[in-house]
Amino acid sequence: PYSENGAIDYETAEKYVEWYYSRGCNGIFAICQSSEIFNLSLEERVKLNRTVWEKTKEYEKRNGKKMTVISSGHVSDSTDDQIYELCSIADSGTDALILITNRLDLNNEGDDVWIANAEKLLAALPSDVNLGLYECPYPYKRLVTPRILNWCLETGRFRYMKDTCCDAKIIAERNKILSGSQFKLLNANCQTLLDSLKSGGHGYSGIMCNFHPELYVWLCNNYDKEPQKAELIQSLIGTVGFIETGLPYPLTAKYHMTLEGIPTNNYARNRQSSE
Repeated sequence: PYSENGAIDYETAEKYVEWYYSRGCNGIFAICQSSEIFNLSLEERVKLNRTVWEKTKEYEKRNGKKMTVISSGHVSDSTDDQIYELCSIADSGTDALILITNRLDLNNEGDDVWIANAEKLLAALPSDVNLGLYECPYPYKRLVTPRILNWCLETGRFRYMKDTCCDAKIIAERNKILSGSQFKLLNANCQTLLDSLKSGGHGYSGIMCNFHPELYVWLCNNYDKEPQKAELIQSLIGTVGFIETGLPYPLTAKYHMTLEGIPTNNYARNRQSSE
């Protein structure tokens, strides 16, 4: 959220944390594309992450329910700059530091390049920080391969993956590779969510949680207990999920938060508010 002068509205961001927490979400991706990370300075990314981290841990302490915070924020091209960005984010507080897959292979040159750059990052990042992957669609979607997944497993460092392949068959293959490990796959695509849960996925991590998170919370917690109802919920979210591409996100989410009682300016840095 932004103030009228275009600066980040950290007070409203804290209200968002309470909104997600009260609706049963188990985690927040604090610094990601929905946060417009490619349009924020490093100082803004760090302060926003610290704001979300501290407010989340405050609610945890007060209410006893765990809520994971994961954070990315490395947007630079050079490895050295990315290391500085990631270390700054890690210092501001996170449960897992998330690597954007296209940052490790800027020109889509292949797995050798990806793994070589990942090794440089891992060698420089704090050894006690959990890591994750995010197939961020911008500036291009760099999907991970079975080789990369197996490499990540061998490091013992990875705990999370935000999957954006939108292909139930590929997700099932990934879940098979990750089965039995601490490395959990969360699907960003609502149309394939139920299939991904059935094949071993561990949840949903997508933009539609900005609108009706209760549906995703219920489905992830109950899909195997009430399969008929789960199919109904999946049909619903699979239809409304077209909001992802059909309407001007994130302005839609900002408008929705206002309807939810958290006044939010209709402003974004990555698109015109007139949209």
